[in-house]
Amino acid sequence: MSESFYSERFGKNVWLTNHAIEAMAKRKVTLPEVKILIELGNYKSVEKSHGWIYHGFSEREDNLVCSAIVNEKAIIIKTIMIRWQLR
Repeated sequence: MSESFYSERFGKNVWLTNHAIEAMAKRKVTLPEVKILIELGNYKSVEKSHGWIYHGFSEREDNLVCSAIVNEKAIIIKTIMIRWQLR
């Protein structure tokens, strides 16, 4: 994992996997957008420490932007998706 930042919302570091960084580039999602996603997005827990964080960006035509995360001692962003739908 090569990128990280601190989340005030969760009170812990956020790490982006290499796969997440590649997905960001492919989908043209910027690091500032990922930071907004983590701090302001809706969080849906899927399992004990796994979940989704999603957020709509009015300036993007490919909403919703979503991240699959692991929430433990740090937030690990596994991937970034666009055109995501809550089910």
